[in-house]
Amino acid sequence: MQHHTLCPFAGQISSKNGNDQQASTSGLMRHAAIFSISIPMRLLALTALFITIFTTSAYADHDGPAHNHDTNTTHSEPSQVTPVNATTSTQASTSTATSINSGDAIQQFVAGDFSKRQTMLSDWPGSVESLDSLVEFIANDELYQGNGGQTYLLNKDDQLFTYPNKEETADWPSDLSQITLTNALRSALIFGQAKVKLASDKPAQRLQAVDILANNIDQVDPAIITTAAENEDNTKVKKALTALQARIDFKNGDLPTQIAAVHLLADSDNPQVLVDIESALAADGLDASLKAALIDAESSVSRRIEISTWTGHIFTGMSTASILLLAALGLAITFGLLGVINMAHGELIMIGAYTTYMVQNFFQAYMPDMAGWYLLAAIPAAFLVSAVIGMIIERIVIRPLYGRELETLLATFGVSLILMQLVRMIFGAQNVEVSNVAWLSGAYQVSSSLVLPYNRIAIIGFTVIVVALLVYLLNKTRFGLFIRAVTQNRQMARAVGIPSARIDMMAFGLGSGLAGMAGCALAQVGNVGPDLGQTYIIDTFLVVVVGGVGQVWGAVLAALGLGVSGTVLEIGIGAVLAKIVLLVLVILFIQKRPQGLFALKGRFVE
Repeated sequence: MQHHTLCPFAGQISSKNGNDQQASTSGLMRHAAIFSISIPMRLLALTALFITIFTTSAYADHDGPAHNHDTNTTHSEPSQVTPVNATTSTQASTSTATSINSGDAIQQFVAGDFSKRQTMLSDWPGSVESLDSLVEFIANDELYQGNGGQTYLLNKDDQLFTYPNKEETADWPSDLSQITLTNALRSALIFGQAKVKLASDKPAQRLQAVDILANNIDQVDPAIITTAAENEDNTKVKKALTALQARIDFKNGDLPTQIAAVHLLADSDNPQVLVDIESALAADGLDASLKAALIDAESSVSRRIEISTWTGHIFTGMSTASILLLAALGLAITFGLLGVINMAHGELIMIGAYTTYMVQNFFQAYMPDMAGWYLLAAIPAAFLVSAVIGMIIERIVIRPLYGRELETLLATFGVSLILMQLVRMIFGAQNVEVSNVAWLSGAYQVSSSLVLPYNRIAIIGFTVIVVALLVYLLNKTRFGLFIRAVTQNRQMARAVGIPSARIDMMAFGLGSGLAGMAGCALAQVGNVGPDLGQTYIIDTFLVVVVGGVGQVWGAVLAALGLGVSGTVLEIGIGAVLAKIVLLVLVILFIQKRPQGLFALKGRFVE
């Protein structure tokens, strides 16, 4: 019967060949025989097992190869026995692999080494949205790695958040390090993002992929573009791929290929295409046929870019006109109904913007899951707060001064100063930050040189809805009938039983509420501060005067005219001169037509 003896030095035994191994084994057996004479076999086995466990723990604790202290043991090349340090290394590798493969794609990227990150960027395992988030985090210098490969986000205010739950933490890791990219990883990220988006089922994301490749055209493999164009079924994306292929052919093709590419590029409105054409025309020794094609293409592309540019300017002017119209509608009602020059109207716009800011903070603090929808609650809140404050002003300040225009102007100017100072005391003199909601961020790309921001599109649509509701209110409801009656002839309205005092208060509240909604819209496109109302009060009065007192459609046309013309003049002569020219034109218009575009119908008894 063969007995197997445990030896505490088994990890150190090695042999070059079978003879050495046999000699070492016989020597150990002799030692075991000597020990067995005086020590029971079970006690020897327990002792050997204890020493083996202790030795293994020592290797694991030091996380590296253990040092041999047995000078009697002969050292030779490694045998078939696996050393303890190799086992520990294997365990460490398994642990690292487990941590890398756990979590979402961004966590895996942060925990991985250089080769792992490069592999992930070449074949991204997550969603398109997660890759876009990674690009955004790295571009904003927000992505960090902590102890054990954990992922953190550090914003510009030095607030540290855990990822992916994005909860703020005060427990900062001792070895927090920022995730940065080498040139190789940055290139892999660019083309990895393009690869993922090209495989998307959404045409908008495939268009984004074409834009990414177009911005790195010198590094693009033409085969990628050819394959993508063959498999593309969306007309807009296919056209973009064809244009990108034409740019590549123009840079790298022979003369016939270049001429054919130039004819294709003549239909483009991409500014980079114009730069390529101008650079080619500046070169010496051009072929005559290629030069003629380049000249024609330059003229065509320049004209298309100019059309797109002016379309963008007009769109910006329309969005500005929409904001002016929202602010002027309320003033048109109060000025036309009460004959009051309300100098505090701008501060009611400001109150609407600050109400939006407060609603945003409330959602972030108490309903963080719904924070992206705060704007839907901010619109009615801004209307109600501004309307209530407007009715209070009408009851306390304006009502005792009816018929005394100069005193009313001075009193409302004082109210505007009081409101501005109150806001400074409560919120401070600095601007506050009102964030754009996610579903209004970004822009709709009409063409390469024409991009329309979603927030301005929403403002135009919102203004159209408000105007439609206001026209319905004034023309189809009993309240609107009372407003029109009091506006046209106050004494006759009183004679037939219309409570003019209550109508005055409610109409002033309606106008103030409209100003509050204008402030809510302004918070999405501009700064929110105590002086917000002063920026728009003059333009608002110009809209009312040019459109005609109390006339909704006059205010609409006046706002469009002043908004678009002001934007166009600013482009040509600058903001200051544009404002001067606009004021001069308004003065000349009022001299020729004092009643505005639409005169108020009816006989005034007062």
